[in-house]
Amino acid sequence: MNGPKPRRRSWLSLLPLAVLAFAVLVALGTWQLQRKAWKEALIATLSERVAEPPSALAVAQTWPRLDRASEEYRQVKFTAEFDHRKESLVYGVASAFRPDVSGPGYWVFTPALLADGGFVMVNRGFVPEGRQDPASHAEGQIAGPVEIVGTMRWPDPRSWVSPADDPRHNLWFARDPAAMADAKGVGPVAPFYVEQEAPVPPGGLPQPGKIIVKLRNEHLQYAITWYGLAAVLLIVFVAWAFSSGRKGASPRGRVAT
Repeated sequence: MNGPKPRRRSWLSLLPLAVLAFAVLVALGTWQLQRKAWKEALIATLSERVAEPPSALAVAQTWPRLDRASEEYRQVKFTAEFDHRKESLVYGVASAFRPDVSGPGYWVFTPALLADGGFVMVNRGFVPEGRQDPASHAEGQIAGPVEIVGTMRWPDPRSWVSPADDPRHNLWFARDPAAMADAKGVGPVAPFYVEQEAPVPPGGLPQPGKIIVKLRNEHLQYAITWYGLAAVLLIVFVAWAFSSGRKGASPRGRVAT
């Protein structure tokens, strides 16, 4: 004797779950469109700032009041004297802002003494692996006052996956001017650092360069993906509900002959 057939799960019982999943997918797509608008506004703002002519560097007394949101990526020009004895090496690879740089190497951060006694950490540029010893590019260790043109940047955010810095071996993994200055006994130091664009030192190393705003903006593709998944879910669920409804309908009576 055959046992009872298992009951088919009603599409109505899964309707709340389907509605929730659909709402989540649509919300994710909408969030990506919002991110797209934010990224486009950011790219436009940064592109405008790096294209502006350089202005004078703010005096040390105003540094604590500088607003990162309105000041980062501004071009500045100032005269300072490098203290090459206290340079720091930040390990790095190709940068989205520096397409002229490739391969592993180091960013050379050097404290620059201003006329008012304050220090600014300057990222003088990139040296490839094997050229990090200052003796290998001694001609680039410019002495005396130098007029520097560059872009204001703020410290890199650190996360739990960031390697620990190794001040004993002069090796850093985050562009953190305050930490580097503290380890070298330099101060008072600006809360920002400057990405040097000019001058290019004799011999070309460290290799300075102009920042190019080239941020990834793939949020439209992500939005289309989430909206597409929502559409697929809707179509599949409606088709399944329609099919279940037809199978669950009572058969019409037949006329005996």
